[in-house]
Parts: sequence; structure tokens; C-alpha cells
Amino acid sequence: MTFVYTIGDMNGDENMRFMSVRDLRSKSAQVWQDLPSERELIITSNGRPIAILAAINESNLEESLSAFRQARAVDAVAGLQRRSVINETHTITNDDIDAEIRAVRKSRTAKT
Repeated sequence: MTFVYTIGDMNGDENMRFMSVRDLRSKSAQVWQDLPSERELIITSNGRPIAILAAINESNLEESLSAFRQARAVDAVAGLQRRSVINETHTITNDDIDAEIRAVRKSRTAKT
């Protein structure tokens, strides 16, 4: 079953389609036909989002990959920042960081 939700974004409301893995398997021909006009489709498993299926073509492949990788990198940095606050390491000074780097480098040269 395909669900369509309207979500707000900076440009106004936009419809997002959600489809289960099971429906994707059984209706794949229709998905490939509709994807260029839909632009994106959220794939779910047990009601939870697991993937984004996005329409691309030869002319926007590199830009799409770059945008996707940039979004993953931003998410990774945000995750590191959240963990540093949780672990209370967000207050480490640059001198502490430099000392830690020197200690690790010294231990590496001692091993070789």
C-alpha cells in the first residue's frame, strides 16, 4: 500500500510517497514509471523508513551523488557533535587535543 503524506518545507507543502518493500516488489513497473514525476519515494519496512528512492538521470547523476554524500557527511558531523555533548568531551581545548595527538604519535613511533 502506498501512503502519501503532505509535509511542509521552505517552498510550501510537498507530497511525499511512502511505499512498503512488499509493495515495491509487487508494483515495481508502476514505481519506475511514476518515479520521474514523483521525484522521491520513501521505502518502508514494518512501517519504518529504510531508504529513499530518488529519480536521477545521466545529466544530474554526479550532482545527485554529491548532494547525497554531503547530506550524509553533515549527518555524521551532527552525530559526532551529539555524542561529544553526551560524553562531555565537547569542552576539550585545542591544547588537550594537540597533547592527545602527540601522545598517540609517540606511541606509534615507539612500536616501530
